[in-house]
Amino acid sequence: MCGRFVILSSPEVFRATYGYAERPNFPARHNVAPTQPVAVVTAEHGRRRFVLMRWGFLPAWVKDPADFPLIVNARIETAAEKPSFRNALRYRRCIVLADGFYEWRRGAGRGQAPFLIRRADGGPMALAGLWET
Repeated sequence: MCGRFVILSSPEVFRATYGYAERPNFPARHNVAPTQPVAVVTAEHGRRRFVLMRWGFLPAWVKDPADFPLIVNARIETAAEKPSFRNALRYRRCIVLADGFYEWRRGAGRGQAPFLIRRADGGPMALAGLWET
């Protein structure tokens, strides 16, 4: 995933796109950051469900969250090999509701500037996510 993303579409657009029964009402957000609540879609018993989750992954085996760094990204190329992600990759996947995400590009003498990446048609973007209890 990325370090920041945007949610611009209305809740009804996401509901129609991903087919969950709940009717949440959430505002547009232009700068969603780690540790903030994020809207996700999970699958439970064959049905899609809307859920709010905190952005940041802690493996189930972590005893004290203060002693473990919060993980905000996983690489699909190595996720199956990492003990932190193994069970979540197998059993707890989700879709993070988003319309785009930011990447940073270096500007001449200006540091880094955010660059928004969206679908060409402006529709919702499916970002893959993992979750733990």
